[in-house]
Amino acid sequence: MGRSRNPRRAAAATAAVEEAVDGGLARLAPDPDRSRAWTLLIDGAPQSHVDLDDPGYLSFEYQRRLGHVIDLAAPPGKPVHAVHLGGGAFTLARYVAATRPRSTQQAVERDASLVQLVRRELPLDPNARIRVRSADARAGLGKVPDDWADLIVADVFSGARTPAHLTSTEFLDEVRRALKPSGIYAANLADGPPLAHLRGQIATAAARFAELALIADPAVLRGKRFGNAILVASGLPLPLSELTRRAASDPHTARVEHGRRLTDFTGGAQPVTDASAVDSPAPPPSVFR
Repeated sequence: MGRSRNPRRAAAATAAVEEAVDGGLARLAPDPDRSRAWTLLIDGAPQSHVDLDDPGYLSFEYQRRLGHVIDLAAPPGKPVHAVHLGGGAFTLARYVAATRPRSTQQAVERDASLVQLVRRELPLDPNARIRVRSADARAGLGKVPDDWADLIVADVFSGARTPAHLTSTEFLDEVRRALKPSGIYAANLADGPPLAHLRGQIATAAARFAELALIADPAVLRGKRFGNAILVASGLPLPLSELTRRAASDPHTARVEHGRRLTDFTGGAQPVTDASAVDSPAPPPSVFR
């Protein structure tokens, strides 16, 4: 094990840090290109990337796409109330704190051992208003007051799969309850051909939200490979033009689908309920090679 006993030594170290957590073997691997940046992996699957010197830097493509949503959720720099379901290394909570100072945030992460590891080795800014709750994502969401959140981000994976109880209309009822009427919900979804899970999640969101958009690599949308897609939903119109521009200019170009094209993409998929929900599909081993 490369574990450091000093709470702040790991940030300056060059050796990886490994520790057993509730969800498996966690590994914090140093980024060779950035002096105080780390990648969190669980059982070999990349979960988060954090740059302690520059929390506004987002390395993973799906996190950059979520970053675009965060940037457009309110006027630039305006503080928001944000809920993060799935903590990992708290990359996006750090991003909100850096780009929207004085924001108030709640992060819900079920793996208490992982929370302790990240807090010790990659400390959160003590001035950031981030409350971390060790709980199941849906249970933690249930403790958020009605109409509190400007933004709810769901990025929850257990063994590289999203748990079934976080994929249903009943779950989205809780999301709607906690969101302000003008709030935005964004979810990181992972799927591959034939994209049945992704289509079902779009249909589920359409049953609860008036406005939807999907941000994804065109190859994923064509069912050519397994990958991530960001589902964005709100009761009010979304900033589609700017979202499309940012997705197109990203280093990993993405497409934004909405309206009739997104409806057609679902192919008649039906909304998922608690009674019919299943975990998202497991990624093929080649994804993490």
